[in-house]
Amino acid sequence: MSGQRIDLSIALSDNERTRPIIQGRIQPQGIRLLPTTVHPSEMFWRQLKFGEFDVSEMSMSSLLIAVSQGDDRWVGLPIYTMRKFFHTGILIRKDRGIKTPADLRGKKVGVPEYQQTAAIWSRGVLQHEFGVHAREIEWFMERGPDMSHGGATKFKPPEGVKLNQIPPSTNIGEMMVSGELDATLLYIADNNLVDRSRIDLEKHPDITTLFPDPLAERRRYFAKTGVYPINHAMVMKRSVFEKYPWAPINIFHAFMAAKQDVEKETLATLDSYFDTGLLDNAARKAVSTDVKSYGLKEAGKVLETVAQYVHEQGLTPHRVKLEQIFAPCTLAL
Repeated sequence: MSGQRIDLSIALSDNERTRPIIQGRIQPQGIRLLPTTVHPSEMFWRQLKFGEFDVSEMSMSSLLIAVSQGDDRWVGLPIYTMRKFFHTGILIRKDRGIKTPADLRGKKVGVPEYQQTAAIWSRGVLQHEFGVHAREIEWFMERGPDMSHGGATKFKPPEGVKLNQIPPSTNIGEMMVSGELDATLLYIADNNLVDRSRIDLEKHPDITTLFPDPLAERRRYFAKTGVYPINHAMVMKRSVFEKYPWAPINIFHAFMAAKQDVEKETLATLDSYFDTGLLDNAARKAVSTDVKSYGLKEAGKVLETVAQYVHEQGLTPHRVKLEQIFAPCTLAL
């Protein structure tokens, strides 16, 4: 590294594990990170369309799709800033006779964006766990081509999938309340430039979750599969990586230090153990298993699964290999 110190712009969503980086309390060796906090929906759109930041979070599905199309602007860093059991957040109208996942067949279901990673995971679980295929549902997508991740990756609806574009005059939230939709696979009401919904559906008397006990379903799924879904990973511009090939490792170590710093000082890490069933209410204590680990060795199964789902769902022409995505210097981490 020869004593170099470089400045790199970085875009992050604000959460417990990224906050030490955002606040500048932890910096990579030889690098000064210049952070911008951005909502993920907006961040991915800006990065895919305009390439604004040297380093940023990125949607795993959009990264896989871009790489499959020969877009090599990014190298992945095995740092995962978002994990969640997305399928347990599926919302339904109570008056549509939807009691089980099988009842979604033939229904009108909203999705902010068809190719987004949360939707990939949810459809993958519906297919592999409950036998419900995307072709058996009529989809309604909120984001238009000009403000979507798919607009930057040349998205086309997969063969056999019926996908409708929600007009700009309305959104998923309004259509759920009016009864024009029976369910929504994912719902984003946060204020950002990309998503239009703003109604708080969780408090609406006519709407509930598909799974009556989401926590029980999260624990069941994790106990069966061992998969804690990864939604976001970090990426670096390839041009930056080629100029500073040592930077990915230094950034990885900084994020590891930030993660460990947070987990030592707060109980934030225990939320993931509680969700997965590794801890129950009576046993919320530190455990040796890190269900939110960084690196490829521990997360390989999860990453292989999302790569499989993206291909199965017709969004990549082939199953993208992990070594095509991540910086070569990080493959052994």
